[in-house]
Amino acid sequence: MGRKRKGDPVHGWLVLDKPLEITSTQAVSVVKRLYNAQKAGHGGTLDPLATGILPIAFGEATKTVSFAMDGQKTYRFTLRFGEARSTDDLEGDILETSAVRPDPDALMACLPRFMGDILQTPPAYSAIKVNGKRAYDLARADQAVDLAPRQIRIDDLKVIARPSPEEALLECVCGKGTYIRSLARDIARALGTVGHVSMLRRIKVGSFEEKHAISLEDLKTVGHSADLLDRLLPLETALDDIPAVALSEAEAARLKSGQFVSLMRQSDSHRARSLIEARRQGHHIFSALCQGKLVALTHLEAGQLKPVRVLNH
Repeated sequence: MGRKRKGDPVHGWLVLDKPLEITSTQAVSVVKRLYNAQKAGHGGTLDPLATGILPIAFGEATKTVSFAMDGQKTYRFTLRFGEARSTDDLEGDILETSAVRPDPDALMACLPRFMGDILQTPPAYSAIKVNGKRAYDLARADQAVDLAPRQIRIDDLKVIARPSPEEALLECVCGKGTYIRSLARDIARALGTVGHVSMLRRIKVGSFEEKHAISLEDLKTVGHSADLLDRLLPLETALDDIPAVALSEAEAARLKSGQFVSLMRQSDSHRARSLIEARRQGHHIFSALCQGKLVALTHLEAGQLKPVRVLNH
């Protein structure tokens, strides 16, 4: 018999407004303790110097974390011109300076080259592994870090404000794997100067937005467990962009026991056509719902709906 987990069986998502100067892992630990939850994880790491949306999954919601991380993210960041730093943000040492301050028109004209599918070299101070070691550990040990460019996607990039010649406030809508610190560094270089991120805030992750968020301090004052549970969003929240298929109770039971559900009968033609069309549009995973409740993540194979991850809650 397996060892019984400590804590309560909490399931769902909490949208935390992560404060400055703590890691995402530290934030999860605090929240997990407040909820006395058996299991918790986060969807998309934020640096200690970044604030904003950190979706935290409890219990069975942890099985949907990858979908939250794969969704679009929106960031607001301040690009400070004139100093290149070792970490590409305020935390690092100054490596280079420049007196060039690009004018607003030049900045606006530069941004389109960073939109769409582009190659980006991650910052040396990143969690990417190089020969089994984290890049930031190598960089802190003054070892050379040579990271290959990676393809990323930026769907929108715009200037929100230009409070001074030294600073520009920008907003970026991007896909998985985008480093805002690298983006700021590269924009500055393209403008004939150097720069770094002096402020970074994430305002959206997939379906999770600022209107859903609660600060760590406010969460600590909630107190009662029932009130804490009222702050949770359903497991399905991370799957808003994934096509769903409705199941009968008998079909749900089959999936939960690891069996497939056939969609070959004539009465299933509408469901089958909908999933086939969704697959043509690039969707390969489907949410299986029974009476509006998430039962499993599935895929379609030879007219059969097969379980990928079964949820028990």
